[in-house]
Amino acid sequence: MEDKRLNIQIGNLKLKNPVMTASGTFGYGTEYEDFIDISKLGGIVVKGTTGERREGNAYPRLAETPYGMINAVGLQNKGVEYFCKEIYPNIKGRNENTIVNVSGSSIEEYCKVAGMINDLDEIPAIELNISCPNVKKGGMGFGVDKDMAREVVQEVRKVYKKHLIVKLTPNVTNIKEIAQAIEKAGADSLSLINTVLAMAVDSEKRKPIVSTITGGLSGPAIKPIALRCVWQVAHSVDIPVIGMGGIQNAADAIEFLLVGASAIEVGTANFLNPRVTIEIIEGMSDYLNRHKIENIKDIIGLI
Repeated sequence: MEDKRLNIQIGNLKLKNPVMTASGTFGYGTEYEDFIDISKLGGIVVKGTTGERREGNAYPRLAETPYGMINAVGLQNKGVEYFCKEIYPNIKGRNENTIVNVSGSSIEEYCKVAGMINDLDEIPAIELNISCPNVKKGGMGFGVDKDMAREVVQEVRKVYKKHLIVKLTPNVTNIKEIAQAIEKAGADSLSLINTVLAMAVDSEKRKPIVSTITGGLSGPAIKPIALRCVWQVAHSVDIPVIGMGGIQNAADAIEFLLVGASAIEVGTANFLNPRVTIEIIEGMSDYLNRHKIENIKDIIGLI
């Protein structure tokens, strides 16, 4: 039975609870249907979608690390047209908040994908991944420069009329400055953090483990960084924040709400325990019971 004390609203998005899944860790949701009832989740963010088909980076592209993992998958997907024609018909209606993570290497590509997703009736929001390299600016990530971040969000806002979530990278000097620029550009909410730039080395072979040398670190190791970033951003913007980074259980999720997140996304933990999202939802209800709190909204931003 749905615990209405967990109901959350992020802009015009109404969530049954604050628990969502992070892009790239939950496929299209259908992969987890043998383990959980995905309709019980607050939302599902499906894997990154680009303008054209991408094969991803060369193998190896995963490395296990203490308390986490490094990935350099490289946004492998079959492109936005394939998503609209082949994937969307099979996933619509399974969760009312199925959200598409949109990626690109140019502003034109971002706008193409966002515009096509805008026409899908049962996709209420997109999550704009601005950590991608801008091929026209020498490979610098859109999200590490406030002017580039503002420009891509402004242009996507022109073609995308529904809820626009923008996903922030932690690989910046001043994440508050980036967040404020994106808010002014028209974002409806922010999600953070994306993975932390990292590296793993094989000392016996005397070479990097992943083919791209560096990759994105996720998992429990990055939670303290994520909490700090969410706290900084939530206290510097007026739009809702969705927190992620190393969440493994309900206690972790509650910490993100306390520092200002209105909802959370679970990523790497899905690989270890396919039922973790449901366990977190149940754990949140238990937290409210134990502390005699009437509504989950009452703890948001207490720190």
